Amino acid sequence: MKLTFNALAVLLAAGTLSYAQNPAGNAGPAKPAATPATFASVTQGLKKYDGFFNFYYDEKTGKVFLEVDKLDKEFLYFSSLTDGVGSGGPERGQASSAIAKFVKVGPKILLVEPVYNYRAITQNPDEKKAVENNFAKSVIWGFVPVATEGEKMLIDITPFIVRDSQNIASRLGVRRAAGPVAVSQPSGGGGVYKMDDTRSVLYIGNTKNFPKNTEFEALITFTGGNPSTSFFGGGGGLAPDPSAITVNMHQSFVELPDDKYKSRKFDTRSAFGQFSYMDFSAPMDEPINKRFIRRHRLEKKNPGSAPSEAIKPIVYYIDRGAPAPVKAALIEGGAFWNQAFEAAGYKNAFQVKELPEGADPMDIRYNVVNWVNRNGSPRGFSYGMSFIDPRTGEIIKGVVTLGSDRHRQDYLIAEGLLQPYEDGKPVPTAMKELALARIRQLSAHEIGHTLGFNHNFAASPKDRASVMDYPFPKFSLKADGTVDISDSYAKGIGSWDKRAVMWGYTEFPKGTDEDAALERIMQETLKQGFIYIPDIGGNAHPTSHQWDDGSNPIDQMTNIMTVRRKVLDNFSEKAIQKGEPMATLEEVLVPVYLLHRYQIEAVAKSVGGLYFTHAVKNDGQVITRMVEPKEQWRALESLLNTISPEALALPEGLIKKIPPRPTGYPSSQETFTGHTGPTFDPIAAAEMAAGTTLSYLFSSERAARLIEYNARDENQPGLMPVIDKILEKTWKAPVVTGYKGELQTLVNNLSLKYLLTLAADSKAPENVRGETLLKVEELGQWMKDKMASATPKQKANILFGLSQIEEFHKNPDKFEPATVLDMPPGAPIMGLMDFMGCSQSFSQQ
Repeated sequence: MKLTFNALAVLLAAGTLSYAQNPAGNAGPAKPAATPATFASVTQGLKKYDGFFNFYYDEKTGKVFLEVDKLDKEFLYFSSLTDGVGSGGPERGQASSAIAKFVKVGPKILLVEPVYNYRAITQNPDEKKAVENNFAKSVIWGFVPVATEGEKMLIDITPFIVRDSQNIASRLGVRRAAGPVAVSQPSGGGGVYKMDDTRSVLYIGNTKNFPKNTEFEALITFTGGNPSTSFFGGGGGLAPDPSAITVNMHQSFVELPDDKYKSRKFDTRSAFGQFSYMDFSAPMDEPINKRFIRRHRLEKKNPGSAPSEAIKPIVYYIDRGAPAPVKAALIEGGAFWNQAFEAAGYKNAFQVKELPEGADPMDIRYNVVNWVNRNGSPRGFSYGMSFIDPRTGEIIKGVVTLGSDRHRQDYLIAEGLLQPYEDGKPVPTAMKELALARIRQLSAHEIGHTLGFNHNFAASPKDRASVMDYPFPKFSLKADGTVDISDSYAKGIGSWDKRAVMWGYTEFPKGTDEDAALERIMQETLKQGFIYIPDIGGNAHPTSHQWDDGSNPIDQMTNIMTVRRKVLDNFSEKAIQKGEPMATLEEVLVPVYLLHRYQIEAVAKSVGGLYFTHAVKNDGQVITRMVEPKEQWRALESLLNTISPEALALPEGLIKKIPPRPTGYPSSQETFTGHTGPTFDPIAAAEMAAGTTLSYLFSSERAARLIEYNARDENQPGLMPVIDKILEKTWKAPVVTGYKGELQTLVNNLSLKYLLTLAADSKAPENVRGETLLKVEELGQWMKDKMASATPKQKANILFGLSQIEEFHKNPDKFEPATVLDMPPGAPIMGLMDFMGCSQSFSQQ
């Protein structure tokens, strides 16, 4: 028999069902309830905290008794991590939120999370009930009252507070043991972590009460594990004693906003994140999926005035623990957004301040920017989260988490470009200025996510039009051959950001047709030449890319390669500070040698690329357009230039200056790997750079588009001519000798490796595999014909190539060539990804 939640409550209240069980686990008759204690008898001598939910604290036992006087009244349940582990796993500020309510069911008080993704927006109670009864709810916790007083009940909420509320084990992707105790099993083997009750306790210092929110915190300790194989893979980096990991977890009950917030419709062209639910009462001529945007509530004091101050400004608070110059940059950069709100008709409606001393960043009333220190793994990513009212999509709290090493990565890039360390000369301030400029942009970017905005990767071609793009530092060569980084990052909010805020936050006068007014704003935005392309993947749109710059990606590649070559040819010990081991030149060399890594991907999008917009019906935008053939061939030529021996070679003098790593300075993820043992391997560095270019060119999705577009338009390049051009510039190029000859051999082998990989790719379309197979056969025949006239070096290269083709023919579907060396990490040298969720939005950059 299937019981609905309401039916279950009736049966329990009537005594038909019981929670009591006999020792065998079978349901038995209900035991008579003891006479309930009174509030006074339970709370005598306890300290009372008045607020949203009154509670009492027993200092002797560490227990908290909560006064439940709001049965069936919904509130926001907010759970967050006060402390982080510092290794890229659980981090300070990570959190979750949901609607919850206390419900009395028989002898118990249940904390229930109702379903809000499915609704019936109607006055018909039967329609509403039909939806409610067809989707599961979640009972978060159950309590037995310890005292009653009229309609109020007192519950011991301590076990609910002192628990792994953040599910650290499961969030790390590890298993959970059966039973009541949560455990953490490292994915790579090793010890198991579990919550230790004897070392976990309510943390009264951050357990507080306010009129609209009740705050609880617990100190939770996980024990066990294995110091050498921890779930972060580092053991000793977890805690002073990695067998005992202690963090603080925070939970809040928060009053929900009133019902005066007005939702705004979602538009695919707007850059706002989507808030949606299914409305089963919608007429059949309307969509069942209702879509709105996520945004803060913002209302004018004087609705008819522009500009007007806001009734309640949006205020963000910066972590007091950030270093002073960084903190100043975070405040300045975050405040860029006020320019956009001014464009939308507000005065001083967006503010950024330092978090007041003693204020709790976990308090739901504060939008916060956290400065998080890590032990270096993973590298410096940052993200923004927005906690919303699940009923409406209204943003209640914005939380930004910034990795503290971000400015150090940008400073490293500047060191490589400027090589400023000359004996007897002062170190220029330009490097610090670049790093702080990036911090300003980063602050604006991540706060933008918490305001409701997605990325717009199509903003950079229009003069860096949005802080919601991933910006590449702008640099150029001066007349004297030195690098100019003075305009590395944009100053202030972007022109696209102003248009986006105007669309999403403008308050229209009463009586305005909002849909028509929004469309007028959007049409003006389109007329000004803006487009919005978010993170959709696929390497398809030629001007939508992260970490690129300039109006044309191919022209910008030429600029980057020119600067890169100039810097590499003059690279010396001036790139490291006095007293540093010469081996550390490699750390500064890495981002310079790979300066073009992001532009490779950007240029590759023109080959088999497609211009497109997220147009809506009759909005006047060009929906899709193939890239002109001439531009595709130009892009291919640009990419092939990046794998030429001239582009890949390092100066002999520089190679001689990089010795094996000394004691105390081990190799790391920031350095190149190689094939030569402890010595620096310049050919392996070239393998990483060239492998990146060829991996993009031989993408199966790109290959499929090349074939499709050529079939629809014979002027489009097509896959086979593109492969012919690649082989012409690699295997069939004139033979060179010496160091550059070895680089040519490397590129030949890489091109064959990716060609065979594409031919063997079972996920690739059959037409792609067929055309690639033909090119493999033609190349094999060319190799055989070339053997007679080949030099010994070339003959060795050809013999290896033929052996690879032979191995491929034995079993194409299982052919796996040797892997290509991975580059040192790029993102987040200057940033990383974003995620969007239903009740919260994440951004990582």
